Amino acid sequence: MSEDITQPLLHGMNDRRVVGLRERLVRTGAAGAHLDPRDVTTPAAFDDDVDTAVRAFQQTHGLVIDGVVGPETERRLNEAQYSLGDRNLQWDQQEPMRGDDVERLQENLSLLGLYYGHLTGTFDQKTHHAVVELQQSLGLESNGVVNHQTIAALARVNKKISDSKAFSLRDYHRLERSSDAIRSQKIILVPAMHTEAPVIPSGAPDGYRETAKRITTDVAVRTHELLREVGATPVLVSKEPIADRHGTQIEVQPNIREALDSTRDAVVVVLDCDWNASPAAHGASVFYWGNADRGGATLSPIGQRGATLTLREIVARTGALDLGAHGRQWGLLRLNTAPTFSVDLGYISNQAELSRLENAEYRSHLANAVVIGLQRMYLQAADDLPTGTMSAVDLARELARRPQQ
Repeated sequence: MSEDITQPLLHGMNDRRVVGLRERLVRTGAAGAHLDPRDVTTPAAFDDDVDTAVRAFQQTHGLVIDGVVGPETERRLNEAQYSLGDRNLQWDQQEPMRGDDVERLQENLSLLGLYYGHLTGTFDQKTHHAVVELQQSLGLESNGVVNHQTIAALARVNKKISDSKAFSLRDYHRLERSSDAIRSQKIILVPAMHTEAPVIPSGAPDGYRETAKRITTDVAVRTHELLREVGATPVLVSKEPIADRHGTQIEVQPNIREALDSTRDAVVVVLDCDWNASPAAHGASVFYWGNADRGGATLSPIGQRGATLTLREIVARTGALDLGAHGRQWGLLRLNTAPTFSVDLGYISNQAELSRLENAEYRSHLANAVVIGLQRMYLQAADDLPTGTMSAVDLARELARRPQQ
């Protein structure tokens, strides 16, 4: 029987692809006496040692720790094969180079003030221009190729840099330059199952997909209506038509990229639900682009700020258990051109929580929480009010009193 190369790899499988998986895990620095395919009698077996290494890799890189090598883990494994200096880097318009080495290069360039924006790990035109500028500044050949000579010069310069998070200050500056009101902002709302590669929690039943999509779509529609009321520019991402609560069709975009339409001055909010094998699991959590394996570095301060403030509002308005804000390296959070955060509204696996999520009034509270959380993100501290005390109606009235920016 031929092997299905699209099937995720998981514990207990015997597949020739596991041999390559073992080799890639070893190259990322994974340790284990029985991990290297040359040291075992059945290198194609996805055994306990491989499972342990995969889970450790997922934990280190902020992925869902399920031991399954699916699309997201595959992508991060491929990106983690290179350290800066292992290969020459350059811009290829047809097939851009990707990897942890590119992300580290972007971080170094950002620390020097040559690169602005998210560290995508993709060597794009913006990275190319930053490299050329670096080479010109250092008196090197300005060809945009990051070879050993360029890396050595970069290392010498970076000894003068003390703050490893300096690049994130540009994100804060960008926030400060924004209007103090949400009315001028573009907000991209993405309900569950409408991302490029939606993740289904391990063990979730067949009906999870439709239930999560229905709940989060309704919250997104309510949020969309409230954002319009306060003068913001909300955009819904959906692969299928969506109507508002009055039956009128809402204009949607098929994916986040087209919704952003090349603008940087936007925020992407992903609405999701969760599932756990334990029926007692409950609460709300948020996720932003951060790097747990580098001392918990926040790579998107705007994403973190929006996520944290939104969670605060949800907890204050619904009484949901606060499960915290977490930095993750998910492609959904790190590959967009605009700050992105994801909100897990609750556990569908908990019948009591599912009942609340099915309640229209509860979903209205969630929508209000998202809108006010976003507004707090743009407000100056002096203008802020206690958590849970402002409604979208209050916000609309307040904005009506303010002069247009």
